[in-house]
Amino acid sequence: MRNQIGHDFSGYKTKTFVRRVQRRMQVTQIESIQGYVELLRQQPQEVGALFRDLLINVTNFFRDREAFHSLAETVLPKLFGGRGADETVRIWVPGCATGEEVFSIAILVREHIDRLSAVPRVQIFATDIDERALAVARAARYPEALLGDVSPERRSRFFIADGGSFVVAKDVRELCIFSPHSVIRDPPFSRIDLVSCRNLLIYFGGDVQTQVIPIFHYALKPDGHLFLGSAENVSQFGDLFAPIDKQHRIFRRRSDIVPNVRLPIMLNGLRPGHIAELAPRRSPLGGMGLRQVVDHQVIERFSPPHVVVNQDGDVVYYSTRTGKYLEAPGGSPTRQLLANARKGLKLDLRTLFREAVESGRSSSREGIAVENEDGRVQVLDLTIEPLTDGGSSEPLFLVLFTDQGPVLSREEALLRASEHGDGSALHAERELRETRDRLQSMIEEYETALEELKSSNEELVSVNEEMQSTNEELEASKEELQSVNEELHTVNGELNTKIDQLDRSNNDLLNLFESTDVTTVFFDKNLVIRSFTPAVSHVFNILPSDRGRPITDLSSRLNLPGFSDDIAKVFADHGPIERRVENTEGTEHYLARLGPYRDGDHKTEGVVVTFVNVTSLTRSEARQRVLIAELQHRTRNLLTVVQSIGRQTLGKGGTYADFTTRLAALSRVQGLIGDTTYDTINLGDLVRLELQAVGAAEGKATITGATVPLSLDLVQTMGLALHELATNAVKHGARHKGGTVP
Repeated sequence: MRNQIGHDFSGYKTKTFVRRVQRRMQVTQIESIQGYVELLRQQPQEVGALFRDLLINVTNFFRDREAFHSLAETVLPKLFGGRGADETVRIWVPGCATGEEVFSIAILVREHIDRLSAVPRVQIFATDIDERALAVARAARYPEALLGDVSPERRSRFFIADGGSFVVAKDVRELCIFSPHSVIRDPPFSRIDLVSCRNLLIYFGGDVQTQVIPIFHYALKPDGHLFLGSAENVSQFGDLFAPIDKQHRIFRRRSDIVPNVRLPIMLNGLRPGHIAELAPRRSPLGGMGLRQVVDHQVIERFSPPHVVVNQDGDVVYYSTRTGKYLEAPGGSPTRQLLANARKGLKLDLRTLFREAVESGRSSSREGIAVENEDGRVQVLDLTIEPLTDGGSSEPLFLVLFTDQGPVLSREEALLRASEHGDGSALHAERELRETRDRLQSMIEEYETALEELKSSNEELVSVNEEMQSTNEELEASKEELQSVNEELHTVNGELNTKIDQLDRSNNDLLNLFESTDVTTVFFDKNLVIRSFTPAVSHVFNILPSDRGRPITDLSSRLNLPGFSDDIAKVFADHGPIERRVENTEGTEHYLARLGPYRDGDHKTEGVVVTFVNVTSLTRSEARQRVLIAELQHRTRNLLTVVQSIGRQTLGKGGTYADFTTRLAALSRVQGLIGDTTYDTINLGDLVRLELQAVGAAEGKATITGATVPLSLDLVQTMGLALHELATNAVKHGARHKGGTVP
């Protein structure tokens, strides 16, 4: 991760780091750490995913509301007190994540400066190593769910509703400057009035915390303020920070502590003489200077050893000759007075210091025996009193160690104790010493347990942050699943509708197959039967269970020569083919039509073969051909008759009117033939037709006799003969003179 991303997580808390790695291993379904390391080497995107998982961006507006209230009431008035419009208040928020904490502080600042007459400039530097989180913070757009701890007044004053989210107002955003920055790797900011670093140190190991907290001390101005999370503390750096509000973790940078700054001294090229020349010349001591030198020397020689401590028990000044009473403990260096006190002195020192701090008056105790490293005993008087006119903004206390006589051996100390009392007092003194030793041991165990509990508390807070991050991810996943579920409901409804439509279409298709008398078979590319209509049983010996079988496995009642070639041609040309076939007996005729079976992409996936029974049509066509031939024959005969009539009429001196009359008679006979649906004509109908043509109206002509059928080939001759007889009777016979024609 350091090589690919540039951030070193070796100082992260081991348990937290391992938990996040195990989470990514579960996501990627890798069981061994070696396999996951190999995955990180092969897939750089997994390194980014682990990096984002390690940055547990759990934050909220005004998280721990009482702490922010204490910050507004305790710290902000001091930051802006006495500042003019030409000055700047600088605030640094490292590990700002998505910006909720930054904007919470900016809102408090905006509320405070709105009450000021002279408003200084304000710069809030918000930094983080997560570029994605910084992008969210720069956008300053948050969903309504994240504004649960923002009061309605602040929501309406400092937020602008935009759809389903809220945007931070411009007068708050313009106070904040977001920038990528690592408190471990990059140089810190300087001249800062307030550092707000909440719930960042809980993820760092002890070594990194030891590195980061002095960085905050360096970045702050004298008497600047540090704002930490509820599970964070600077107890091991009590010499750098003084508590302002322990409960809400607000601290002040000590102005009386000057850290040791090591600067390179480039004097290698200088000669000793030059060094002497560079040293300033001291002026002779004046009266006041001589007095100070004398007082200082007398105090160092004759005054008792002493130290100056603050109200937290941190040593801010050592005198000479304090090694007999104080010694540095093992482990990290500390300025705690009680931690440096020698054996036998801690209990009394703790009691007197508490009395002096609580009462504000001097406390003392005499005859305290302190055992040195060589087993010798020093009896001393211990005094702790408030230090007046110390020039410090916090109370200081002077601790005096006054020896009672020289150092004694253990036997001399016991003898001296026996001289001042009886044996029972000596026994009580011994028991008291043993009790003190046991009490001191219990106190040390208690302090150790307290440190372990503090570490466990930080671990629990870290786990809580991770759980909250996981809970937020689960909430987001729940919303996504709910959205997907709604989409699935919609898709399911559409699918059910389409299934109903498909069922109706399928039922319509089945009913169409059942009701139609058209033989249709659907084949795939391998001539395997996909489906068919019930009428196929007239053509092939087929059963419903034959779906999925090749058509070549079934016998056919039709002669289908070249059937396979026709199917191959349909696949090749993608066009339909039609031809007529008949059954093996020749009694039934079918029209076979082969067409391509296309899918939704218009690709040919099979063949559709349709057999239409055209037996009636074939027979009608044959009959039509016979009728046409008969008609042509009759037409030729009719023309021959017309020609004969013409020759007979015009050749024997007849007139054109006679010719026309005879043609009309021929036309009437043909019309009578065309109207009949039988093969014969009733002779009476023919006689009646001709009599009406010559003017024999109904009632003037009587037709009697049996029904005489005439075949169609005799009707024309008989009609012309009746026409001639009727015409002659009208023109030349009795009918002409008013008689009767039998």
